Amino acid sequence: MNIECSHVKDYRLDDRYEQGEGRVFMTGTQALVRIMLDQARRDEAAGHHTAGFVSGYRGSPLGGLDMELWRQRTRLEQARVEFLPAVNEDLGATAVLGAQQAALDHDCEVEGVFSMWYGKGPGVDRSGDALKHGNAYGTSPLGGVLVVAGDDHGCVSSSMPHQSDVAFMAWFMPTLNPASIAEYLEFGAYGFALSRFSGTWVGFKAISETVEAAQSINLPPERVFVQPDFTAPPGGLHVRRADLPSPEIETRIGAKLAAVEAFVEANPIDRRIYDIAQARFGIVTTGKAHLDLMEALRLLGLDESACRRLGIDIYKVGMVWPLARRSALAFVKGKQEVLVVEEKRGIIESQFKEYFYDWPGDKPQRMVGKHRAAGDPLIPWTGELSPLGLVPILAERLSRFFPDEGLAARAAALTATPAPVLSVPGATRRPYFCSGCPHNTSTRLPEGSQAASGIGCHVMAGWMDRNTMGFAQMGGEGVPWAASSRFSGRGHIFQNLGEGTWYHSGSLAIRQAVAAGANITYKILYNDAVAMTGGQPVDGPISPAAIAQSCRAEGVERIALVSDTPEDFHAADFPPRTSFHGRAELDRVQRELREVAGVSILIYAQTCATEKRRRRKRGQMVDPARHVVINPTVCEGCGDCSVESNCLSVEPRQTELGRKRQINQSSCNKDFSCLGGFCPSFVTIEGGRRRKPQPEGLDLAAALADLPAPQLPALDRPFNLLVAGVGGTGVVTIGALITMAAHLEGKGSSVLDFTGF
Repeated sequence: MNIECSHVKDYRLDDRYEQGEGRVFMTGTQALVRIMLDQARRDEAAGHHTAGFVSGYRGSPLGGLDMELWRQRTRLEQARVEFLPAVNEDLGATAVLGAQQAALDHDCEVEGVFSMWYGKGPGVDRSGDALKHGNAYGTSPLGGVLVVAGDDHGCVSSSMPHQSDVAFMAWFMPTLNPASIAEYLEFGAYGFALSRFSGTWVGFKAISETVEAAQSINLPPERVFVQPDFTAPPGGLHVRRADLPSPEIETRIGAKLAAVEAFVEANPIDRRIYDIAQARFGIVTTGKAHLDLMEALRLLGLDESACRRLGIDIYKVGMVWPLARRSALAFVKGKQEVLVVEEKRGIIESQFKEYFYDWPGDKPQRMVGKHRAAGDPLIPWTGELSPLGLVPILAERLSRFFPDEGLAARAAALTATPAPVLSVPGATRRPYFCSGCPHNTSTRLPEGSQAASGIGCHVMAGWMDRNTMGFAQMGGEGVPWAASSRFSGRGHIFQNLGEGTWYHSGSLAIRQAVAAGANITYKILYNDAVAMTGGQPVDGPISPAAIAQSCRAEGVERIALVSDTPEDFHAADFPPRTSFHGRAELDRVQRELREVAGVSILIYAQTCATEKRRRRKRGQMVDPARHVVINPTVCEGCGDCSVESNCLSVEPRQTELGRKRQINQSSCNKDFSCLGGFCPSFVTIEGGRRRKPQPEGLDLAAALADLPAPQLPALDRPFNLLVAGVGGTGVVTIGALITMAAHLEGKGSSVLDFTGF
């Protein structure tokens, strides 16, 4: 097999950041980084002496943005873009406000600081006060702010679904909703230009399906923005040295929104897809819903030529709030029906209906969206949209006007067979702790005790028969018990709390529990990394000793530390009367702490197993020359080792003598908790190294030469490929290889690495 590709020799991975035009392959996360680099290049070309600033807090679907910013540190430094990982989201937003205020300082070395804040949906919620103040105070004329909200519409990796548009509206913040990675770059440039002109901070939706994807895209051409004919009020629109509390703040917000309207009219971001002058039927969409709509139309056989023949036009909204009134009303005016397709709540639809009341002459004959009529639901506002889900809705509405097209029959044929659900016997796998994960041990409880859950990998203890339940928002861990304990006959609970969450905001929850006099033991799970989003370091100086000292300062008297290596800690670094214990003492220590009146602290210190594996591969941590194997002849198959370790690397092994146990040496992270059970079948090998299998004279070139060329499918329509599996099995690698190969052949391609519980 010999396939040549002329594009390969010209392709560089750095093109995604350095190429100025043409086609590149990049992820949504990389596009967010490029937005900052492009703005720096844009300002330099215009002769502006500016700098950039990024701050926020990680969280899926923006869990990898900080790591990509770190990877591009050299590029960002050259572009004078500073990255400050924030302790939490609201302090990140406050830091962004400071970046806008920098230009007011006579000692400032730049003319302005263009800034980006980022956070997942719950981070938007908790930062409401900071973001609202920031938007009210404004931006510098050569600064500007993008507020990137990582929205998880489907609740794949969040505590609940999120739609940040509604919050942005409450803070009078214009909101952009890009549909693709290419639009990230286009809308990023637009957002900074709008922010600089109007003085507003600009919301930027980054939903999971886009920001966690990678696509082959055409780089958008540089846009020249028109400066509207707009007279700013006295005092201007931008950030000032002081905005003292007064109604004038609201007055200035009103002026800023007028400036937004003027900018959008001079520089439209909404667009008509076909621009059919006498279209009878109109469809209004935005963001991902636009892509869902276009695919649904394709499935129904309604391509551009069919839409033009029938008179069906589409209006794609780029800024969902405030809706560009004149152009939006011009599109719907006179149409027999307009269908508004939005995922989640109907923000665009509700604005149309407000406009119709004030400008009744611009109404279509009928508009439907979330409802056909009062109380008759049409497009759901819950869950997520999909092309197949839209097919019957489109067929229903369009068949009223085009009965001869057979759309109802096509829709019925498309939806008659339910979408296949993969169900392989024995392949169902519930999310679980990694092999050797500290939580396998740390989340255990003494008999009769109860624990509350929280944000982090340890939440999975809730489905492991460990009497762990309850949930609070990040930073509220344990506080529900401070109230419910007053009405409960139970005298005490344990509260699991990761050290990253403690540093983010959980320390305040401990302060509240102390103030309330609650009987609670906080189990602070120190894993030496923010494991749930990729193993990043906590954003500041933190150690078990520092946590213990802080808790003592908050009024906690009884503090215990449990670790797999207690000998690594020195009592002199900790508050007086701190006790130190090995893992084998965990049960005894917990029994003691649950009898302590008030708040007590148990710090469980053990490095995340996945981080250990990474560091050992990179030579950053010693890989102990120690292995555990199970002698199958001696093993009785009782399973006590699995119970003791809760470890996935302890696997069943079928033998002629029955079911036994074995250690999967490939996945074992050398936690050695399986040795806690007293079993004579366990053999420990000290000083040995695993023997790597040697290839047996394989001539790879000859083997590949004999392979027949594959029968390639026709690519005259979208071709989908689903690769399923668990982490570490090559799922992400397969997707990356296929889409990159397609990109190198000049084909449009995209991949979505979708993970979650």
